[in-house]
Amino acid sequence: MDVSTVVVPAFAAFAAAATVFVVWLFTRRRLAAQTVGQAEAQAARIIRDAERDTATHTKEAELAAKEQAHALLQAAERQASTRREELASIERQFAQRTQELTDHDRTATQTDLQLRQREDQIAELERTLAADRERCDALTREQQDALQRVSGLTAAEAKELVITQIEQDARRDAANLVKRLETEARETAAEKAKQIITQAIQRSAPEHAIETTVSVVDLPSDDLKGRIIGREGRNIRALEQATGVELIVDDTPGAIILSSFDPFRRAIAKQAIEQLVADGRIHPARIEEVVEKVKAELDEHATKAGEAAAFDLGLFDMDPEIHRLMGRLRYRTSYGQNVLSHSIEVAYVAGIMAQELGLDAHTTIRAAFVHDIGKAIDRDLQGTHLTLGIDFLEKHGEKKAVVDAMAAHHMDIDWPSLESMLVQAADAISAARPGARRDILESYIKRLEKLEGIADSFDGVSKAYALQAGREIRIMVESEKVSDEEAVWLSKDIAKRVEHELQYPGQIKVTVIRETRAVDYAR
Repeated sequence: MDVSTVVVPAFAAFAAAATVFVVWLFTRRRLAAQTVGQAEAQAARIIRDAERDTATHTKEAELAAKEQAHALLQAAERQASTRREELASIERQFAQRTQELTDHDRTATQTDLQLRQREDQIAELERTLAADRERCDALTREQQDALQRVSGLTAAEAKELVITQIEQDARRDAANLVKRLETEARETAAEKAKQIITQAIQRSAPEHAIETTVSVVDLPSDDLKGRIIGREGRNIRALEQATGVELIVDDTPGAIILSSFDPFRRAIAKQAIEQLVADGRIHPARIEEVVEKVKAELDEHATKAGEAAAFDLGLFDMDPEIHRLMGRLRYRTSYGQNVLSHSIEVAYVAGIMAQELGLDAHTTIRAAFVHDIGKAIDRDLQGTHLTLGIDFLEKHGEKKAVVDAMAAHHMDIDWPSLESMLVQAADAISAARPGARRDILESYIKRLEKLEGIADSFDGVSKAYALQAGREIRIMVESEKVSDEEAVWLSKDIAKRVEHELQYPGQIKVTVIRETRAVDYAR
């Protein structure tokens, strides 16, 4: 191979490459020169803009600083002016205060001078008084010595003699006065007492109505008697069992007689029959429903009656339970006398006497009104009506003065106060009025109450009613506690107790009733 054929192409290639490199290098330098020139031009432009902006901001900042400095200067001037005014005001006040202190100091100086002058005068006066006192003491001693020489007594002996003489004179005068007052009291006490009691009776004087043991129910027609009796007497038996009252259906036209010693039971039976007749539905289930409804209504009426009685007497702050029990006394009698009416009468009479004598009329009226409240509860609890009433009143917040006055109305305790004496006297006055009480009726009622009490004392007895004027005792027992066989023996045991503990004419029928009820509801 020829060397020239190889070298020449290589050299040509190298030359071409060198040329390309030179051209590229020249191009880069030119581009770099252009870029540098542009950058320098832009930098110069930026510098000029910055210098221009800086000058503008500098001027604005200088202007703002000048304005702010001017505002601060004005504010400082205003504050300085205000401060100057305040200082001037303080200076004026200080000057005024200084003048006042100067005046006070001048006044104090004058007052001090006057006080010193008065002290000198007082000291001189005290010296004068001391000298006068010494002269008086000397004269007194001289007079005492002279009196002792004349009388032959010392001062202590003379004083004791005078006191003894005065005491004797006072005792003599007091004895004469007491004797004269006792004589006048004996001469006028009886007459004064009669006058006060007579005035109290005349100003009260209510009408008397003796409670009986029967009530009458008026019927629109005699046809209703058959409906009240019911088929085979089931309605009348239901009424007697529910109310404990004997129904007497006889030939009396348009009327049925209710017989029971308990006015409350008679009232229940009467209202129940009247409601049944007005309603028209008369059967055992309806009878029991109406009787329970009437019992609730009578309790409400009793409470209202107690409230009305207390209101009429001026007793406005009594416990509602006291009103309820006092209202129940409307259906309670004592020797045939209605106990609520009796209590109201006793309160009126006692209050009038208390006012005449200048005693505590309110306490007297209050104690007299509730003196028999125990009679409304003594059938349910053990104890006398007095002890039950005392416990009840103490439990319901009555004052001790009222309870004490009420507790002495039967003279079971000594009279704790004059008010208690008036309560006892008024109770006796009300009971002693002609026609107010009937002893035979009271003994009859007590016998029937004891008859029911004997039956109630046996276990398993739910209700016991004395019927037919005490010739029958009808007893309802609890079927869960008493079986049919035990009911037979129960009637015999009650009959034996009655024979041993009661005195009665004829015989008493003891009837024990046991029934079983199964009740369910269809829903």
